[in-house]
Amino acid sequence: MKRKHVSYGLLAVIGAILLFLVYYLYLGSTVPVGQQPLVRLNASNFDSLKKSFNESADSVRIMVMLSPT
Repeated sequence: MKRKHVSYGLLAVIGAILLFLVYYLYLGSTVPVGQQPLVRLNASNFDSLKKSFNESADSVRIMVMLSPT
């Protein structure tokens, strides 16, 4: 009987972690008022990023690319 309680507890923890990851990665994409919306970089919008980056040559520009590897 104790084994079932441990299994249900483990499933509950894994489920909570999965829900948190879904919220964090896909649903929690809000920005403060006045800031431009977040954009996911892909092949179709890369030229737009390059153009915006090069147009703001008179201000400080920082680009950070994070990789899970």
